[in-house]
Amino acid sequence: MSSSSAFNDEKGGSSSVGEPEYGHDPASGGIFSSDYKRHDDLKEMLDSNKDSLKLEAMKRIVAMIARGKNASDLFPAVVKNVACKNIEVKKLVYVYLVRYAEEQQDLALLSISTFQRGLKDPNQLIRASALRVLSSIRVTIIVPIMMLAIKEAASDMSPYVRKTAAHAIPKLYSLDPEQKDQLIEVIEKLLADKTTLVAGSVVMAFEEVCPERIDLIHKNYRKLCNLLIDVEEWGQVVIINMLTRYARTQFLNPNMNESLLEEGSGGDKTFYGSDDDSDEEEDEKDKKEEAHAMAKRKPYVMDPDHRLLLRNTKPLLQSRNAAVVMAVAQLYFHLAPKAEVGVIAKALVRLLRSHSEVQYVVLQNVATMTIKRRGMFEPYLKSFYIRSTDPTQIKVLKLEVLTNLANETNISTILREFQTYIKSMDKDFVAATIQAIGRCATNIGEVRDTCLNGLVQLLSNRDELVVAESVVVIKKLLQMQPEKHSDIIKHMAKLTDNIQVPMARASILWLIGEYCEHVPKIAPDVLRKMAKSFTNEEDIVKLQIINLAAKLYLTNSKQTKLLTQYVLNLAKYDQNYDIRDRARFIRQLIVPTEKSGALSKYAKKLFLALKPAPVLESPFKDRDHFQLGSLSHLLNAKAGGYQELPDWPEAAPDPSVRNVEVPEWTKCSSREKRKEKKVEKPFYSDSEGESGPTESADSESDSASGSESGSGSEESGTGSESEESEEGSESEEEEEEDEDEKDKKKKKKKELKKPVQESESEQSSEEERKLQRKIKQRKSDTESESDEEDSESESSQSESEDSESEAEVKKKKKAAESKPPSKPVKKESKKEKKEMSLLDLDDFEPTPSPQVTPVNTFLSNSLVTDLEGLSLSDAVLSPATIAPSSALKSYELLHRITGEGLSVEYCFSRQPFSPEVNMVAVQMQFTNNATSETKNLHMEDVKLQSGMRVKEFPEIELLPAGETATAVMGIDFCDSTQAANFQLCTHTRKFFVSIQPPVGELMRPVFLTENEFKKEQGQLMGMNEITEKLTLDVNCRNEHAIVQRVTTAANLSRVPCGSDIECRFAGRTVSSSSLVLVTVATKEEGAAQLTVNCEKMVIGTMLVKDILLALTQ
Repeated sequence: MSSSSAFNDEKGGSSSVGEPEYGHDPASGGIFSSDYKRHDDLKEMLDSNKDSLKLEAMKRIVAMIARGKNASDLFPAVVKNVACKNIEVKKLVYVYLVRYAEEQQDLALLSISTFQRGLKDPNQLIRASALRVLSSIRVTIIVPIMMLAIKEAASDMSPYVRKTAAHAIPKLYSLDPEQKDQLIEVIEKLLADKTTLVAGSVVMAFEEVCPERIDLIHKNYRKLCNLLIDVEEWGQVVIINMLTRYARTQFLNPNMNESLLEEGSGGDKTFYGSDDDSDEEEDEKDKKEEAHAMAKRKPYVMDPDHRLLLRNTKPLLQSRNAAVVMAVAQLYFHLAPKAEVGVIAKALVRLLRSHSEVQYVVLQNVATMTIKRRGMFEPYLKSFYIRSTDPTQIKVLKLEVLTNLANETNISTILREFQTYIKSMDKDFVAATIQAIGRCATNIGEVRDTCLNGLVQLLSNRDELVVAESVVVIKKLLQMQPEKHSDIIKHMAKLTDNIQVPMARASILWLIGEYCEHVPKIAPDVLRKMAKSFTNEEDIVKLQIINLAAKLYLTNSKQTKLLTQYVLNLAKYDQNYDIRDRARFIRQLIVPTEKSGALSKYAKKLFLALKPAPVLESPFKDRDHFQLGSLSHLLNAKAGGYQELPDWPEAAPDPSVRNVEVPEWTKCSSREKRKEKKVEKPFYSDSEGESGPTESADSESDSASGSESGSGSEESGTGSESEESEEGSESEEEEEEDEDEKDKKKKKKKELKKPVQESESEQSSEEERKLQRKIKQRKSDTESESDEEDSESESSQSESEDSESEAEVKKKKKAAESKPPSKPVKKESKKEKKEMSLLDLDDFEPTPSPQVTPVNTFLSNSLVTDLEGLSLSDAVLSPATIAPSSALKSYELLHRITGEGLSVEYCFSRQPFSPEVNMVAVQMQFTNNATSETKNLHMEDVKLQSGMRVKEFPEIELLPAGETATAVMGIDFCDSTQAANFQLCTHTRKFFVSIQPPVGELMRPVFLTENEFKKEQGQLMGMNEITEKLTLDVNCRNEHAIVQRVTTAANLSRVPCGSDIECRFAGRTVSSSSLVLVTVATKEEGAAQLTVNCEKMVIGTMLVKDILLALTQ
């Protein structure tokens, strides 16, 4: 009764949540109360016969543990109840024992028989808890019992118990590493488990025990990829990290030969062609003989298993768990082709809205990524702008990212952002901003002067730390071109009176000493002042004073001889031995005596040698050798347990190791059974994963080809991605054909074709039409060929007979896809070709519109220009409309020797490009100097900086020998002078070419009145205005000549002006419509002043240089 009354009192007392547990009541005597009284009641309750009392006592004990209180002295009382019949009590007893079994090992061992009985309990939770307690007893004596328990639990019916077995494996391994071989067997068994609950835990055990045993993963690779989406979040992180390392050892680098990616289709054709030969043995011999040659020529085709991993991890970028998103991001960064890595940027930017701790980790990884793949994050530049509420470490990391993302196009916005940061109250952040400005200046030469001027203005700041940091950065920038900036060195010399920060004083003294010849009057005076305060200076400053004295002694000994001796005498008796040593060394070197050695002859060379300018690099430059998202990457040091990311293999390992054998009973002979099985399969594959290789391969290729039509909407995939995934599905088909017998192959092809046929019905009908036209031209037997289009399942026989004709069909199909509107035109022109055989005139056809083509063929150029205006189609400009005028400068794109007879020139036509107003029109002239005709002139593999776009010129199908053809393409240079690189392709060769625009061609003329010009000019002052003085060339001193030279250098229009001594010009950049204003004011004797006002500083700076060149030469 006493125990029950005590229980009732206790229950009444502790009904409220915040109440202290029993015995901690302030009224019970505080520090004078003895602990045993409190626990006496709990012990009584545990000894009671009533389950309700035991349950209440256990709840209270577990609550104590949860709050961090020590309940270890209750162990004997609790362990007695391990055999309790009540399941609820039993579960809580196991929770308690897991916590204290390691501390009270002897008492826990007494109950080991009970735990073993618990392993046979019908309730899965009890079985799992018993195993958990058993594995928590860290005593080597019971290792065999634990081993047996783990092996039994690994075969348990309940996935929860199997999961617990997986958790117990690392515990046993750490207790006794000699059990490794047996544990690997258990891991291998659990890896074959098809439930999502077990997958994450067993991969964790694999990582802890035997990460080097990659052979265990082969058979389970596809299953893990398919289960990944349903595994719990922490399991996903572990599996993704493991699969990243696995993929690095098993697949080829997707970025190995990017230039060959476009040739993937060619590789496929040769593969199928070889497959269809009747004699397979001969085929194998040929493959062995030509293996090395093929390795060089064969383009990269992504392994279907590599594609499977990328496809199945991509949806996890939308996970709510930041660790999962980060894991997928690092997987894509380390494994995906460059064209596809961009998808992770949006997900990582989303994580920046999370807690500051998450932001810190994400920004560390983004900073590393931006060094290699800057273009990925450029569209999200504003997400990295700094908020006033951000902690300092996050501000500094965002600065790092902004600095890495800076390029010619966005530098003006970034510098404007930095200007506001300098006003911050956070001094560490301001110092970091000034360093960031310095790095931008070194990386982007166009803004170096602007940055220097801004930093010099900071020298008059009230805050000493700001001034000091500016001095250090200016010193580094001045080393790049000191002769231009003697004014700044003089200005900094004056600061020695005010600045007290040692590093800044030392930097100024170093600058004055290094460039003392540029400031011969000031340098000795600075040394005089410094000699006065020598004894009070910091060590770093004293060393620089000694250096300054030595350099001045060598260049100007008359004025500074006595001063140098005075400084060296002071240093001789300094407390710091470094300074005493330096003084002794320098005295011997610069003041030659009888004892001094041969070095004193070279003193001047030693001290005044040209020193290379320091390279301001990102601190994240060398971090990418650590796996992103790992602790080692965060710390930039190898952490315990970190596993290196393997290098890509040179040759692809055998992919067949990932195929799983199909059990005999699943193999079906008849086609009907096979079809029935196909219908049932999706139902089973969801719950059980994959049961065999052929099925899994089938399902993968089905899903790959079937999902092509939906991939654009579902995954918001880019064009390049869908291309890649089509490649993936093709190569999966190839693999199956390699592995299976011929009859099986035919069945598979029929089944695989179904989803593909649905998604590509349009293309196949177009191909049929083209094939029929071809047949008419050739006038040959073609019943087998037309049948081939209707029943493509039998294509393996017909392909070997007419592989050449099909290759041409495919090429034409590709051309048809690239410009679908031109289908009707092609039909007409083909008929005309038959009658007139004027093949070359067809190449001039620039537009998809049927109206223009016949006109081009028969009428004169002047009439074309008249009729072009009447055309209702918004077509590409006809070459006839943009006849190159004599004023336009032509550039060579391809020399006739390099182009093997084909020469190409281009000019910037300065005409609006009608399909895209934001593009610059580039007119290209192709001349065939060879003796043979050139076919299929087109563009491929366009490589552009981020933001740039290209509108390709229409394919020129035929260019006869000695003929010339013209075409127009459009390029959006995104207001930068970076080159557009692409391949110019003929039917036989590919030539790498690039078009780089002069800055003047990035503009279009705009008409302004004089008042509008002055108003706009007034708004573009300060950093947006650049002024230069110049002396005009002798032939360029009248108004007409100035206008002609300026408009030749830049595509600007003249602005009417009331003054005789001023010429004004206006325009806008083609891409962003930023205003560009130019003023040339002439003075007496050919002197003039050029002023450029432009919203984009980089454009303005470059334009000034070009116009200066035009007016002075």
